Amino acid sequence: MPLITSAGVGSGLDLESIIKASVDAENRPKMQQFAIKDEALKVELSAVGEVKSAISKLNDTVEKLADISNFNKRVANITQPTSGDIISVTPTSDISVGNFDIAVTQLAQGSRAVTADNAFASSDTVVSASGGTLSFAAGTNSFDLTVTAGMTLNELRDAINADDNNFGLTANIVNTGDPTVGSKLVLTSSITGDGNDLVITSDTSEMDALETHDATTNPAGGMTIADDDKAQNAKITVDGLEVTSSTNTFKDAVQDMTITAKAKSVQDATTSVYETAKLSVEYDRESVNTLIDELITNYNAVIGQIGFQTRIGRPLNGDSSMRSLDDQLISALSKPLTDAGPFGSIFDIGLGVDKEGYLEKSSLVRSLNDAMDSNFDDIGTAFAGPNGVAKELESLLGNYVDSGGLLKQREDSLNGQIKDLEDDVINHEYRMQSLEDRLRKQYAGLDVLIAQMQQTQNYLGAQLANLPGFTSKK
Repeated sequence: MPLITSAGVGSGLDLESIIKASVDAENRPKMQQFAIKDEALKVELSAVGEVKSAISKLNDTVEKLADISNFNKRVANITQPTSGDIISVTPTSDISVGNFDIAVTQLAQGSRAVTADNAFASSDTVVSASGGTLSFAAGTNSFDLTVTAGMTLNELRDAINADDNNFGLTANIVNTGDPTVGSKLVLTSSITGDGNDLVITSDTSEMDALETHDATTNPAGGMTIADDDKAQNAKITVDGLEVTSSTNTFKDAVQDMTITAKAKSVQDATTSVYETAKLSVEYDRESVNTLIDELITNYNAVIGQIGFQTRIGRPLNGDSSMRSLDDQLISALSKPLTDAGPFGSIFDIGLGVDKEGYLEKSSLVRSLNDAMDSNFDDIGTAFAGPNGVAKELESLLGNYVDSGGLLKQREDSLNGQIKDLEDDVINHEYRMQSLEDRLRKQYAGLDVLIAQMQQTQNYLGAQLANLPGFTSKK
């Protein structure tokens, strides 16, 4: 008898439906339980993740609050003269607040050397027929350049500008168009400061025209530096006191501040008085305000998430760890302060908590601006001092969001349960497949038996029909 591959084919019974119904009766309730549990775990994991994310943002802000340098910033406000910008400044956190009048009486410059009239007829004139070495120096800087035989003025300019050891010397050629003057090589040094004039020497008299002139040491030198082109210091006056620098940068001319001279002050033709820039150094109140606003925003985001996720019907409703966190946050904010001047708590510097538990700016004791006016440095101590609120909050929040924190452990636990549930589903599906296979084997035997009985019935019916006198009912 041929093998029956589909249940019920041999018997004509709907065994496939019977098998499916039997398997579904076992499978569906269990799969529904798995789905419900999976959804509950994922919703809880999402809720924990939302709270953790809010706490992490708050923790980032708290880390800034725990850094005293964020409360020690200074801002420099400059009122430039009407002629334009003459200075820029960079204050450090150590500078004392104050007001200054600053004038720029002289800018630092490097020297500028120019070849003599008609030393070179054109830029294609050969500077040396046999070649040699030119040596360039300015202050403590120097480099040597090899002049090849037959090098032209153009080629010399390019060689100077391209030399890897060039300390900041720029070569240019001015073609005057006057045959009595010719083309002039102009060398400009970036090395500023008194006594740092460019000095050029060579190892052959053939290149005297390229050496700098000095009446005492090198009277044969052909390149001259005019008085206005000599290297010089920068000079400024701070509240009438003159300060000099070899560059246009003045470090600590006013202690703990760098001043950069950008342009020379205009001098009054009648009084000879130089115009000044008005510099006011103040506490950086805006950055402190911004940081505290960030604290309020991110703290309230945590409180909001705790309130939302613990509502009736939400996955963290009745969660003891969330209630504990809420209580601990208030306790940390209320921490008594020491060494913070008149501030006994951060609620004395213009902060408060409303009836819903949200942090806000308040003026019940004093406003934040009043606190900054009277005790700016103590605000930093209140947050970032050894016993400050930020240190307390940092420790508290770390217990929840650090790698071994409570919420991280809870996430790991929920993810583990979800993974275990996935394994349970796989095992259940295997059991259901085994059940179906077992039912198919059982019903396969029944199918064959019924098919055989039907064949026997049909055979007997056919034999009886052929007997004499047998009449079938029509």
